[in-house]
Amino acid sequence: MKREVWHRLRRQPGTLIALAVLALHLVVALTAPWIAPADPYAMIAFPLMPPDPVNLLGTDELGRDYLSRVMFGGRTALLVAFAAGALGVLGGGLIGLVAAWYGGWVDEVISRLVDMQLAMPAILFVALFVAGFGQSLPMLVLVVAILMSLGVVRTARAQGLGLKQAGYVKAAVLRGESAAAIILREMLPNTADLLAVEFAIRASAALLLVSALSFLSLGISHPTPDWGLMIRDGLTSMRSEPWLVLAPAVMISSLVIAINVATEGVAGALGLDAARGGA
Repeated sequence: MKREVWHRLRRQPGTLIALAVLALHLVVALTAPWIAPADPYAMIAFPLMPPDPVNLLGTDELGRDYLSRVMFGGRTALLVAFAAGALGVLGGGLIGLVAAWYGGWVDEVISRLVDMQLAMPAILFVALFVAGFGQSLPMLVLVVAILMSLGVVRTARAQGLGLKQAGYVKAAVLRGESAAAIILREMLPNTADLLAVEFAIRASAALLLVSALSFLSLGISHPTPDWGLMIRDGLTSMRSEPWLVLAPAVMISSLVIAINVATEGVAGALGLDAARGGA
């Protein structure tokens, strides 16, 4: 099976390139403390210096090495996106399976709550959380995870409705297994491939959302390096120093495109549908 999947991937050069770009992003983010040319928080030169052999992307408005901040910005973005994506997929997957298993009023309540939340704009939902609980990294991960879980609930519910009719699930019922045991031991492991694809999709969406929130001052705050914040700060001098906007924008777009293309290709190789519904 693994060999067959690999042969399918080899016939998709776009997917391989996307996987390579994604791997490069991960390597840079993980090794940034050792390979970054300077301390991203230190003011080492004059503000808004153009690129030169020492500062390859120049300096920002406070005189900090911009390349170093771009490299460290990937760490923050990937941490929030992957943590929120993982929490959202796990939580949404379990809730969706619970709705599928119990059906009736449980399914109806969960479905209506998901519909109500999807009707609320994501930015408004985050703004309410920030106003009520403060602007911190754990709170940002939590609120983004909630938003990412909504589409997963629908997908997992649809998968769970099919799994209820599987022979191994019916055998577990005849053995007297509890609902929790059936959901966790029988149904959840058999949705692993689907949830892995959902994780990649939701992590990509979370990355875009976090960057947008930081741009609107609702996400990551100064002085933490963050691509969304860097784009917002660079807009004031975009005509004279366009690289202050272009560098983080290219990083965001390349990472999101790589995740989406890689997810679609891998899902196709596994025989899964990457374009699952929900937001």
